[in-house]
Amino acid sequence: MKIVIGGDHAGYALKEKLKKFLGEKGIQVTDIGTNGLEPVDYPDYAEKAASLVASGEYTYGILVCGTGNGMAMAANKIPGIRAAVCNDLYSTRYSREHNDANILALGAWIIGCELAKNIIHTWLNTQFLGDRHAHRIKKITDIEKRVKIRD
Repeated sequence: MKIVIGGDHAGYALKEKLKKFLGEKGIQVTDIGTNGLEPVDYPDYAEKAASLVASGEYTYGILVCGTGNGMAMAANKIPGIRAAVCNDLYSTRYSREHNDANILALGAWIIGCELAKNIIHTWLNTQFLGDRHAHRIKKITDIEKRVKIRD
């Protein structure tokens, strides 16, 4: 399993702790930044991580910003990405079981490090159930293929 991790300035401190946590679990993780507290634009990091996951180079992505929302919104613009904001264990479990999320977005202003670690553990150890949910994921993919925005 290969994971790409990224965050903006609001998520930097938590990202650094989570990167260490993943490494201690023997998970290969690549950090795409940011590398400090200076303000940056979260869409840049979300796009980079989502593109790496969509290409198949990485199995999953983890993105950290203040709330998780901005990162998820930006990442979900990349076809093939199903980014889910998970700041509790319940939504975490269902994001994998029902939605086959491939990017986890976390809110550093909302959760602490220990909850973030528990969320990651749950997310990485929960399998997609398939069956009726696979049909729904296919519908999402069909929307991506079908909808073209005109200039």
